[in-house]
Amino acid sequence: MQRSFLVTVVASVVCAVLSCWLVLVGWSLLGDAVSHSVLPGVVLSYALGLPFALGALVFGLGAVALIGTVRDTTRLKEDAVIGVVFTSLFALGLVLVSVTPSHVDLSHVLFGNLLGVTDGDIWQVVVLGVLTTTVLLVKRRDLTLLAFDPIHAHAIGLSPRRLRALLLVCLAVTVVVALQAVGVVLVVAMVIIPGATAFLVTDRFDRMLLVAPAVSVLCALVGTYGSYHLDTSTAGMVVLAQGVTFGVVHTVTRHRRTRRA
Repeated sequence: MQRSFLVTVVASVVCAVLSCWLVLVGWSLLGDAVSHSVLPGVVLSYALGLPFALGALVFGLGAVALIGTVRDTTRLKEDAVIGVVFTSLFALGLVLVSVTPSHVDLSHVLFGNLLGVTDGDIWQVVVLGVLTTTVLLVKRRDLTLLAFDPIHAHAIGLSPRRLRALLLVCLAVTVVVALQAVGVVLVVAMVIIPGATAFLVTDRFDRMLLVAPAVSVLCALVGTYGSYHLDTSTAGMVVLAQGVTFGVVHTVTRHRRTRRA
């Protein structure tokens, strides 16, 4: 339980911080795409005896590059391109899971395996989580300007293209971190719900960066211990706690707006 809680808290914080920018930039669907596209890399890493984070990161970045290439070379809109790429890669991953002989139950990649994390997994999550969070906080002013006004960012000498690339790399690494906590299927919730919840609470971005991690960590605590006492899926309970929190916040804020009107 202590190990699972540590991994969940680290993953919750880094996902929550990143989710603030994903919500503002409008990249929620892209987060879904990257989270599902890493599955083939994870399976191949297991088959080759490599760290699964390596394969996941390669396929995550590859998916982003592929989406950009197809988008720039066709008349398709971005949402259609994202749908084609991530469903195809996810299907490839499912096929590889079914044909890859392994003593490891690869289904935990889909749904998480919090109660089975090893010391190596913990170090991997902590190192990648701290690194990603540090980069996001150091570049927070530039990334925030990109989210609100990319034209102004370019005018003052910043490169919107490089900032977007940095944000995409952080997204890929964050997905790798969160995979250990909730798996491929639920990781998208962790990179969207905290930021969306914080967005309803405050209209100041600096406060979002505080509210989102706080909500995410609280849900990690409630979900982890709730799953222990109810004997349910830990990953599912963590994400369910985030969903319930969003529902409550949405109801309260809507009620307040209605009263003011």
